[in-house]
Amino acid sequence: MNKKTYLNWSGGKDAAMALYKHRATGNAPVTKLLTTISQEQRRITMHGVAEALLDAQAEALGLPVQKVALPASENLEQYNKVMAEAMQQLKQEGFERAVFGDIFLEDLRKYREEQLEQQAIRGVFPLWKLNTKKLLQHFINLGFKAVVVCTNARLLGEEFVGKVIDQQWIDRLPDNVDPCGENGEFHTFVFDGPIFSAPIPIVIGENHLHHYPQKEGDTWDADYWFCELSLKNNP
Repeated sequence: MNKKTYLNWSGGKDAAMALYKHRATGNAPVTKLLTTISQEQRRITMHGVAEALLDAQAEALGLPVQKVALPASENLEQYNKVMAEAMQQLKQEGFERAVFGDIFLEDLRKYREEQLEQQAIRGVFPLWKLNTKKLLQHFINLGFKAVVVCTNARLLGEEFVGKVIDQQWIDRLPDNVDPCGENGEFHTFVFDGPIFSAPIPIVIGENHLHHYPQKEGDTWDADYWFCELSLKNNP
């Protein structure tokens, strides 16, 4: 039975591959994208990609995108509330399935499924437990193209950000970095591939190092490299 389906779209390679593989299953097609963006900066959360680039992706995919704006000071409780409201709206629109690009993080999948269960929506994970090294190679072989827009500075220096992923880039990855960045080591923006009607015309700009403020006792990594992307003819 066909179930109305949306996809949690980050703009990156895993979301793109999830969409590609979901389409190949013959299940109900994805008819909407869901993306979280920062309320103040209007950028894809964590990836730092401008809203105009997200809109260009959605246009090339031929899919509408529902944007969930997150306040700068949001915490997990606020995030859950905002996302629950978004899922309630999707449920009212008849959506019963949500596709994710997660690969092997058990805790993250469990969290997603618990949140979805509250809205009677089922999670779909087309990439689950796939070999990440083979998956990234498959991504390239299919003709996808992605630029690295963010890296955890503790693990990947500036020489890795602002680059299009190719075999040379992959070969330079340290052994402690997952090939798909599944642990948050890096994030990407996909600008071409078999799911797009046309390539996204991008300009790769300057890199900058951003430090996230920490409170006493915080142990998470605070320094990240970002690459500034823009659309051609759209300053």
